[in-house]
Amino acid sequence: MLRVNLWGPYHCAREVVPVMIRQGGGTIVNISSIAGKIGDLTSAPSYGTSKGGLNAFTKALARELAPHGITVNAVAPHAIETEMSREWPDEKRREVLATIPLGRMGTVREVAEAVAFLASDGARFITGEVLNVNGGSLMD
Repeated sequence: MLRVNLWGPYHCAREVVPVMIRQGGGTIVNISSIAGKIGDLTSAPSYGTSKGGLNAFTKALARELAPHGITVNAVAPHAIETEMSREWPDEKRREVLATIPLGRMGTVREVAEAVAFLASDGARFITGEVLNVNGGSLMD
Protein backbone atom coordinates (compact mmCIF):
# COMPACT_ATOMS: atom_id res chain seq x y z
CA MET A 1 0.00 0.00 0.00
CA LEU A 2 2.72 2.47 0.95
CA ARG A 3 4.81 1.49 -2.05
CA VAL A 4 2.02 2.32 -4.50
CA ASN A 5 0.22 5.22 -2.80
CA LEU A 6 3.16 7.10 -1.31
CA TRP A 7 6.41 5.91 -2.84
CA GLY A 8 4.95 5.86 -6.37
CA PRO A 9 4.16 9.60 -6.38
CA TYR A 10 7.47 10.31 -4.64
CA HIS A 11 9.46 8.51 -7.35
CA CYS A 12 7.42 10.13 -10.15
CA ALA A 13 8.06 13.59 -8.67
CA ARG A 14 11.74 12.81 -8.24
CA GLU A 15 12.01 12.11 -11.96
CA VAL A 16 9.86 14.95 -13.32
CA VAL A 17 10.80 17.84 -11.00
CA PRO A 18 14.28 18.43 -12.48
CA VAL A 19 12.70 18.68 -15.94
CA MET A 20 10.05 21.09 -14.68
CA ILE A 21 12.69 23.25 -12.98
CA ARG A 22 14.70 23.41 -16.23
CA GLN A 23 11.61 24.38 -18.22
CA GLY A 24 10.61 27.04 -15.68
CA GLY A 25 7.48 25.53 -14.19
CA GLY A 26 4.91 22.79 -14.25
CA THR A 27 2.09 21.10 -12.41
CA ILE A 28 1.86 17.97 -10.30
CA VAL A 29 -1.55 16.58 -9.30
CA ASN A 30 -1.58 13.60 -6.93
CA ILE A 31 -4.54 11.29 -6.41
CA SER A 32 -5.35 11.03 -2.72
CA SER A 33 -8.54 9.99 -0.94
CA ILE A 34 -10.94 11.15 1.74
CA ALA A 35 -9.28 8.41 3.83
CA GLY A 36 -6.10 10.49 3.85
CA LYS A 37 -7.98 13.25 5.66
CA ILE A 38 -10.16 11.33 8.10
CA GLY A 39 -8.53 7.92 8.41
CA ASP A 40 -9.46 4.74 6.66
CA LEU A 41 -13.12 4.01 6.15
CA THR A 42 -13.43 0.41 5.02
CA SER A 43 -10.12 -1.17 4.09
CA ALA A 44 -6.79 -1.71 5.81
CA PRO A 45 -5.45 1.13 8.01
CA SER A 46 -2.43 1.32 5.71
CA TYR A 47 -4.62 2.81 2.96
CA GLY A 48 -5.62 5.91 4.94
CA THR A 49 -2.09 6.17 6.30
CA SER A 50 -0.58 6.10 2.81
CA LYS A 51 -3.00 8.74 1.53
CA GLY A 52 -2.42 10.93 4.61
CA GLY A 53 1.28 10.71 3.89
CA LEU A 54 0.59 11.66 0.28
CA ASN A 55 -1.33 14.74 1.44
CA ALA A 56 1.61 15.83 3.61
CA PHE A 57 4.03 15.13 0.76
CA THR A 58 1.86 17.21 -1.60
CA LYS A 59 1.95 20.19 0.75
CA ALA A 60 5.67 19.92 1.50
CA LEU A 61 6.52 19.62 -2.19
CA ALA A 62 4.25 22.58 -3.01
CA ARG A 63 6.21 24.78 -0.59
CA GLU A 64 9.56 23.56 -1.89
CA LEU A 65 8.74 23.92 -5.59
CA ALA A 66 6.69 27.13 -5.58
CA PRO A 67 9.78 29.32 -6.18
CA HIS A 68 10.33 27.34 -9.39
CA GLY A 69 6.82 28.03 -10.72
CA ILE A 70 5.69 24.46 -10.02
CA THR A 71 2.30 23.90 -8.42
CA VAL A 72 1.57 20.71 -6.49
CA ASN A 73 -1.96 19.71 -5.49
CA ALA A 74 -4.02 16.58 -4.95
CA VAL A 75 -7.61 15.48 -5.36
CA ALA A 76 -9.28 13.46 -2.62
CA PRO A 77 -12.18 11.42 -4.03
CA HIS A 78 -14.69 9.34 -2.12
CA ALA A 79 -17.44 7.01 -3.33
CA ILE A 80 -16.70 7.00 -7.05
CA GLU A 81 -18.51 4.66 -9.47
CA THR A 82 -15.84 2.19 -10.52
CA GLU A 83 -15.69 -1.52 -11.23
CA MET A 84 -14.72 -2.06 -7.59
CA SER A 85 -17.59 0.01 -6.13
CA ARG A 86 -20.08 -1.70 -8.47
CA GLU A 87 -19.27 -4.93 -6.61
CA TRP A 88 -20.32 -3.51 -3.23
CA PRO A 89 -23.26 -5.25 -1.59
CA ASP A 90 -26.51 -3.24 -1.64
CA GLU A 91 -26.28 -2.60 2.11
CA LYS A 92 -22.84 -1.04 1.81
CA ARG A 93 -23.96 1.10 -1.12
CA ARG A 94 -26.94 2.39 0.91
CA GLU A 95 -24.68 3.15 3.89
CA VAL A 96 -22.21 5.07 1.73
CA LEU A 97 -24.93 7.00 -0.10
CA ALA A 98 -26.43 8.03 3.25
CA THR A 99 -23.18 9.89 4.02
CA ILE A 100 -23.16 11.91 0.79
CA PRO A 101 -25.17 15.14 0.88
CA LEU A 102 -25.50 15.18 -2.93
CA GLY A 103 -27.13 11.74 -2.64
CA ARG A 104 -25.17 9.97 -5.34
CA MET A 105 -21.81 8.46 -6.12
CA GLY A 106 -19.29 10.47 -8.11
CA THR A 107 -18.03 9.56 -11.53
CA VAL A 108 -14.55 8.93 -12.84
CA ARG A 109 -15.14 11.86 -15.20
CA GLU A 110 -15.78 14.20 -12.26
CA VAL A 111 -12.47 13.20 -10.69
CA ALA A 112 -10.71 13.63 -14.04
CA GLU A 113 -12.25 17.09 -14.48
CA ALA A 114 -10.99 18.13 -11.03
CA VAL A 115 -7.51 16.95 -12.01
CA ALA A 116 -7.78 18.79 -15.34
CA PHE A 117 -8.76 21.99 -13.54
CA LEU A 118 -5.81 21.76 -11.15
CA ALA A 119 -3.54 21.20 -14.15
CA SER A 120 -5.01 24.15 -16.07
CA ASP A 121 -3.93 27.77 -16.28
CA GLY A 122 -7.04 28.63 -14.26
CA ALA A 123 -5.40 27.01 -11.22
CA ARG A 124 -1.94 28.60 -11.51
CA PHE A 125 -2.43 30.40 -8.16
CA ILE A 126 -3.47 27.21 -6.34
CA THR A 127 -0.78 25.09 -4.72
CA GLY A 128 -0.57 22.83 -1.68
CA GLU A 129 -4.29 22.03 -1.75
CA VAL A 130 -6.04 18.69 -1.35
CA LEU A 131 -9.34 19.16 -3.19
CA ASN A 132 -12.34 17.17 -1.97
CA VAL A 133 -14.26 15.40 -4.73
CA ASN A 134 -16.80 13.63 -2.56
CA GLY A 135 -20.30 15.05 -2.96
CA GLY A 136 -20.03 16.84 0.37
CA SER A 137 -19.07 13.82 2.49
CA LEU A 138 -16.23 15.87 3.93
CA MET A 139 -16.33 19.64 3.98
CA ASP A 140 -13.08 21.04 5.31
